[in-house]
Amino acid sequence: MKPIKGVALALAVLAALLIPGCGARHSLNEVYYLVASNMSTNYWQTAVAGFKKAAAQYQVTPKVEGPDSYDPQGELAELQKAVAAKPAGILISVADAAVLTPGIDAAVNAGIPVITVDSDASGSKRLYFIGTNNLEAGRLGGRRVADKLNNKGNVVFFTIAGQPNQEERLKGFKDAFSGQPNIKIVDVIDIKGEPQVAFDRTQQLLAQTGTQKIDAFVCLDSASGKMVADAIKRTKDTSRILVAWDVNPDTLQGIKDGVIEATVVQKPFTMGYVGLKALDEIYHYPPAQLTKDFSTDAFAPYPAFIDTGTSLVDKSNVDGYLADATAHAQ
Repeated sequence: MKPIKGVALALAVLAALLIPGCGARHSLNEVYYLVASNMSTNYWQTAVAGFKKAAAQYQVTPKVEGPDSYDPQGELAELQKAVAAKPAGILISVADAAVLTPGIDAAVNAGIPVITVDSDASGSKRLYFIGTNNLEAGRLGGRRVADKLNNKGNVVFFTIAGQPNQEERLKGFKDAFSGQPNIKIVDVIDIKGEPQVAFDRTQQLLAQTGTQKIDAFVCLDSASGKMVADAIKRTKDTSRILVAWDVNPDTLQGIKDGVIEATVVQKPFTMGYVGLKALDEIYHYPPAQLTKDFSTDAFAPYPAFIDTGTSLVDKSNVDGYLADATAHAQ
């Protein structure tokens, strides 16, 4: 009977080695970083939850770093600390490509795999991007605004200048408006990561009447939607259209209340979850040359871009999103 027991033990060990995600492949000594800006927001806390869930499944160590507010230089400092720690991989959202590209390149040159998430730095040495097709997301939101305006009206945008994902969203809206000469973009306001700016400017803009009346407000970041909605609610003027971004609880409630027309939805949880698993795969099965530009390789082992999906939430489907948010919080 001893030989049979020996064979059984050997088979059990072999099975453990072959099962994906098992402890034999992974170790808590494997450390993966998620680095971003505005980490105190609901959006990034959701992304962190996805990142940590994947880490728990793989039995590796997740570390999350980055400033609580919009601070590209602060994010760069945290990236540099992460690189110095020599982790198994880094997932990073790029607050400002000009500021963070040198840090990303330094990480890759040091042999650390880097994947961008949520906001890209396409000119850097990162391996690829996981996140929203922000150009198409902007077009999706732009078509809704154009439809609700009957292709005529004045529009104001709130954004964070220099952040690649928001620049792409704005371009998408402009594409959607390009065949509508009677839709005019009156202003693109840089809130510089301070949502209060959106509230203050909206209050000022709501006072404009006649041909200067602002007919639609569009928020390209996740935090300013509530602020604009609060300013509109004070006027009780239901003629203004507000399109927000992401599924913060306040945004979903604003849709229920009829103040927010719709919000463009991303999947930050999915970005964090898929991002860690992608880094883990690269760490365990690294390419022969990490610094190679795989975007020009027809036989590349990596995609150029993983689209995590985009949708539009309005009164017709908001209850489903509220239910999902409640279930996730439990």
